[in-house]
Amino acid sequence: MSVKAKKHLGQHFLTDETIAEKIADTLSFKGYKHVLEIGPGMGVLTKYLLKKNSTTHVIEIDTESVAYLKNNYLNLADRVIEQDFLKYDLTTVFKDEPFAIIGNFPYNISTQIVFKTLEMRDQIPEFSGMFQKEVAQRICSKEGSKVYGILSVLTQAFYEADYLFTVPPTVFNPPPKVDSGVLILKRKENFKLPCNEKLFFKVVKQAFQQRRKTLRNSLKTFNLSDNLKANTIFDKRPEQLSVTAFIELTQLIETDETD
Repeated sequence: MSVKAKKHLGQHFLTDETIAEKIADTLSFKGYKHVLEIGPGMGVLTKYLLKKNSTTHVIEIDTESVAYLKNNYLNLADRVIEQDFLKYDLTTVFKDEPFAIIGNFPYNISTQIVFKTLEMRDQIPEFSGMFQKEVAQRICSKEGSKVYGILSVLTQAFYEADYLFTVPPTVFNPPPKVDSGVLILKRKENFKLPCNEKLFFKVVKQAFQQRRKTLRNSLKTFNLSDNLKANTIFDKRPEQLSVTAFIELTQLIETDETD
């Protein structure tokens, strides 16, 4: 594939075999038989996944890459999905079976990939891969951090998130202008929220839309009772709340709305 085409797709392809193998090793391959690699390109990571005790599938939108993979990885040919990950119904392939996700994700859609994973969390026990470093750090950051936000809270509500290692620009073609970061998400054992999930997402998103304000001000649209607004949790700004505190906040709002 030409460099121009790669840039158009927002993807920088990994050329370092050692790092590719290291990324493949981030998954445990336990509790599921299937692994889906997003954006495999020319298969530098794929070759190491194929050595694992699992069934590797790849999803790739670029026709040149698809042709290359089918011609060079014959044992993978019938598991190459030529589709847009964000638009494709993955149950077509996996039905209701669990599967892990891995990849060197295109920077321009990486957060959307995480959000789609969250939508399918019942089927995805593990997720690992490479992001722009600051995005990977944001996903894994804890309360009190300047980069802690919507993506951090929603991801960590359902997954344990760990930042693993940093990857320099020199190991990509074309080289990006920033460092990359590899992370692992492992689904929590009890990942069902003890509150209304739709309301939880709404509260988190609304709170961080005005992250400099206290929750009393940023959550005005919820039409809360004066009694609830007197709770000291509303004196805080969103980045001060842990995931557990956001769940407790949602429970308070849910109770207030039903009273």
